[in-house]
Amino acid sequence: MDLKQFVTVVPDYPKKGISFKDITTIMDNGEAYKYATDQIVEYAKEMGAELIVGPEARGFIIGCPVAYALEIGFAPVRKPGKLPRETIAVDYDLEYGVDQLTIHKDAIKPGQRVLVVDDLLATGGTVGATVELVEKLGGVVAGCAFLIELTYLDGRRKLENHNVLSLMKY
Repeated sequence: MDLKQFVTVVPDYPKKGISFKDITTIMDNGEAYKYATDQIVEYAKEMGAELIVGPEARGFIIGCPVAYALEIGFAPVRKPGKLPRETIAVDYDLEYGVDQLTIHKDAIKPGQRVLVVDDLLATGGTVGATVELVEKLGGVVAGCAFLIELTYLDGRRKLENHNVLSLMKY
């Protein structure tokens, strides 16, 4: 299936010059959403994933159905103050500043094989921070999976030591 036909490209959003790739039109098509999920499920099996980790919010949308299909757990990565138990945090650079992501301190067992799942690989900041959180907890990053990769932003360079699946590239 050509998933690109289900992505709506929105010009000049969120600001002029940006060509936004809207995945909600994949999600609202059951066949396309299932196909995309199934592709990542197969990849997760190949990578021997024992846990899915996804950053908020779109990582939840992609990662949770993958975890469900595999009958394995899902661990959310969130902004500070959003998780109720003890967390660890990682700072990462934004275009104009610094942000932070957190994960529960007990979310990953040492040596556990983790697949990091998100909707989009752009500059690699969010996924790089997520990978760092997994590794700080002793997890092994089995791979990273995305619906879309914006190759011109070269986010893959932050994942050069990791296996990466992108279902679509722009």
